[in-house]
Amino acid sequence: MPYLSNIIFAILLITGVVFFTKNVKKLMRNIRLGQNTEVSDNKSQRWKNMAMIALGQSKMVRRPISGFLHVVVYVGFVIINIEVLEIIIDGLFGTHRIGLKVLPTSLYGFLIATFEILAVLVFITVIIFWVRRNILKLARFWKSEMTSWPKNDGNYILYFEMVLMTLFLVMNATDTTFQAMNAGNVVSQFIAPWFSGLSESTLHIIERTAWWLHIGGILVFLNYLYFSKHLHILLAFPNTYFGKLKPKGELNNLEAVTKEVKMMMDPSIDPFTAPAEGAESEAEPVKFGASDVQDLNWVQLLNAYTCTECGRCTSECPANQTGKKLSPRKIMMDTRDRLEEVGKNIDANKGVFKDDGKQLLDDYITKEELWACTSCNACVEACPVSIDPLSIIIEMRRYLVMEQSAAPVELNNMMTNIENNGAPWPYNQMDRLNWKNE
Repeated sequence: MPYLSNIIFAILLITGVVFFTKNVKKLMRNIRLGQNTEVSDNKSQRWKNMAMIALGQSKMVRRPISGFLHVVVYVGFVIINIEVLEIIIDGLFGTHRIGLKVLPTSLYGFLIATFEILAVLVFITVIIFWVRRNILKLARFWKSEMTSWPKNDGNYILYFEMVLMTLFLVMNATDTTFQAMNAGNVVSQFIAPWFSGLSESTLHIIERTAWWLHIGGILVFLNYLYFSKHLHILLAFPNTYFGKLKPKGELNNLEAVTKEVKMMMDPSIDPFTAPAEGAESEAEPVKFGASDVQDLNWVQLLNAYTCTECGRCTSECPANQTGKKLSPRKIMMDTRDRLEEVGKNIDANKGVFKDDGKQLLDDYITKEELWACTSCNACVEACPVSIDPLSIIIEMRRYLVMEQSAAPVELNNMMTNIENNGAPWPYNQMDRLNWKNE
């Protein structure tokens, strides 16, 4: 059957795309479990943030060495995969290097030469990343939350990239037609001699094998993303677009609480007076703060899926640096793990969540972690893709204080002092200036 390979390729391609689409739908379903929040303001600034942070890697390069290396891998991997367009066309229609038929030889050669140079740079950079992670053992990659799967996941991706870059170069080196053209083979020409002495039919088998493994590897990689921290390759763009625009350190207020305070401060308002005729009485919120992922807003859940697990937030966290249990990275990882658990629960119960007796608070994130946070915003500033762990911590603290009255003793004492003395200290207002007489 002359078209058997084309049929097999089409089945492989369709299967990969279908599974990817299924995972994307599941991802979107899980994110939509969050509460609604308004993020449609200042669109021009949001587009600018996405261009500068996600596309331009502006926050990534604040650490020059790792930032530069990441840019090399990011740019190289994205540009090299332009070649996938040619592979898909060749695979579906049985052509071979269709680019040579539609582009001038010089332009095609320039493109492939660029891809080959980038492939080598990506390969070298990935090896450096592997050494930093596994031999130098940078502290942020070996924190307590980096258990077997998160630790191995980072290595799996590095191996994936090494193999894909190698297959691309071998594919070019064993393509006798391409090598005879002597245009664009700036790297593969030095690999081709490794296969000298082999028959043309053997070289063709090696080239075809590398070709199939390359496109198959890309489709596997595409579907692996859903289960990996490298989902940020796709989600960094919407995450930076919907990122926080308010002044750094500004916390959101609960509207219901704000109204209550205003009523308390305004003596002209009688809180026991019924609303005027025709006025709508506002229902009290079901819950203050958050104890589980469904209580968080959808942007916070998007944050959880976007987390790169790079550990920059934890390495900048003053609480973590002083030995406290808090790790902002763990907050995001725990949120994502719980959200995945809720999603699987819904899948197992025909689209409805069945109470499993668990929640994000206590089962994943402890009170000790939450109260260790100093609210300094360092984790938010450090994140290269605009993730906000602090907002999740604040919401869970609100739940503890407003729903369970479970604030630490020190905080309760401080609030009592403010209520009674107008200051956090346990001194009467009349005694504040006594120090002058000492």
